[in-house]
Amino acid sequence: MIRVVIAEDQAMVLGALAALLGIEPDIEVVGRARDGRQAAVLVRELRPDVVLADIEMPEVSGLELAAELKNDGAAARVIILTTFARPGYLRRALEAGAAGYIVKDAPSEKLADAVRRVHRGLRVIDPELAAAAWTEEDPLTDRERQVLRLAEEGLSGHQIASHLDLSEGTVRNYLSAAISKLGVSNRVEATRLARQKGWL
Repeated sequence: MIRVVIAEDQAMVLGALAALLGIEPDIEVVGRARDGRQAAVLVRELRPDVVLADIEMPEVSGLELAAELKNDGAAARVIILTTFARPGYLRRALEAGAAGYIVKDAPSEKLADAVRRVHRGLRVIDPELAAAAWTEEDPLTDRERQVLRLAEEGLSGHQIASHLDLSEGTVRNYLSAAISKLGVSNRVEATRLARQKGWL
């Protein structure tokens, strides 16, 4: 049996995914989590073969979960499940150690097939998305990404500086660099474009 933990913050989607995989004769859903932090605990307790993780969850995202499990040396292989067919997200998922990247509107039979293939040591990625991910470079640094995320949440320059333990001048420099790299005129446009590309 292939033992699977599912991490998904929407209860209905979580239930549907568990039901879909539950009817497969060779797959057993051994744990369900509503956020990445809970999923990490379940992976340590249950030692599943595969983790199916939504990309955007409270507390810890699917990308952060994949990176954490990779750093822990966990044997579980991570498949990122997302509504976002964005090259930037895919690139970051692969860098975080994910073995698969599936878009939620893919046919349901592809889900079980992806779990089996990833369990066998293969990677499962949409070929068109993979090609786009390696042709479109993410121009942002990790720090610029952090600052933009906080700006997107509506924090002022002073609040961002306090949150990241930086000076306000340094925060302004990071915002200015991000705006310049993205070729936009303000922080709102910068966060919108970076989010659209999957770079946030």
